[in-house]
Amino acid sequence: MYKEILQSIDGIEIYPIISFLIFFFFFLGLIAYVVVEKKEHIQSMKAMPLQNDNGFDHPLNPRS
Repeated sequence: MYKEILQSIDGIEIYPIISFLIFFFFFLGLIAYVVVEKKEHIQSMKAMPLQNDNGFDHPLNPRS
């Protein structure tokens, strides 16, 4: 039933292509962002869960 309905829609074949391109370019952009991002920023983001409102005072934090 659904196969016949989908086959009757004109231009339906473009939707899987558009979905794939969105998926591909999103992950391509994500990989480019990770490669280009500065290591200092990544280190500061990695330490964020260990931060307290008053600064770095967690015993597992390498900066304290």
